[in-house]
Amino acid sequence: MNVTREPLNVALALAAAGVPVLPLRGKVPFGNCRSCKDGACGGRPNMKSAGPCRCPAPCHAWAAATTDPHVLTSPVWAAVWREAVAVAYHPGGAGLTVVDLDNAAAVAWARETLPATRTVPTTRGEHWLYLGTMPSSNAVRPGVDIKSLSQYARWLGSGTGRMAVLLAVVRALVVKEETTPAPGEVVSSLPERATWDRTVATGCRHTERYVRTGLERGLALVRARTESGAGSQAFGVARFLAAQHATCPGPCGLDAIGEEIVSAAVLVGVPETYARRAVANGLETAGERAA
Repeated sequence: MNVTREPLNVALALAAAGVPVLPLRGKVPFGNCRSCKDGACGGRPNMKSAGPCRCPAPCHAWAAATTDPHVLTSPVWAAVWREAVAVAYHPGGAGLTVVDLDNAAAVAWARETLPATRTVPTTRGEHWLYLGTMPSSNAVRPGVDIKSLSQYARWLGSGTGRMAVLLAVVRALVVKEETTPAPGEVVSSLPERATWDRTVATGCRHTERYVRTGLERGLALVRARTESGAGSQAFGVARFLAAQHATCPGPCGLDAIGEEIVSAAVLVGVPETYARRAVANGLETAGERAA
């Protein structure tokens, strides 16, 4: 399929083939509408935290993906398509799993480790597509994300090769390392909690209040994951916070920010090794080198 066609035309073709789609404003979805902002609507029924939201707009990212041409061409979606520059799809909704390999090292690892399957070139690596679904998870190893039941993937073409069935070796990448351990179980030996302040960020262009406010919000998101998902949340927080410093001359003290995120994840049961790997990968993914 020619990905240079208008995004809506691509989306309609994919939807006709049974692939749920949504518009992108770059590499990310459009933001929620006012009614859905900050989760005020309770979320959509197909999300992990199911809610009553029936918003007709493309809110909630992957959860809004659809194969319904009437929805895709509705007035509220039409306004968004006019600004869209790309199309995303919900792999899980199409019965697929995407192993997102973010760099050459990750691709080399996959070629040595995973079953051969259909591959799609990306800007920095490859998407490996498998038939079957599984839980989504970021940073399962350096440069490797799993996109399936609760994530979207950018549509970059049909790819090449025969698609293989999802096997145990792929499913094993998402291990239950993030589950809160039984009471009394020791998951790490972290030293006294590191703290970010202006003394470690002499080249940061942001105010201390700005950085601390964003960091505390991120830490709260990680701490809220008391049952599962804290490792993936830590990855997302690290990536988001690091991206805020992309234009700073540095240093910005990202190592200290990372330590605070690791500590928050460990406090809700994520093994320290896994937490550090997720946070380091998040900082690296953001492309930040100002620390």
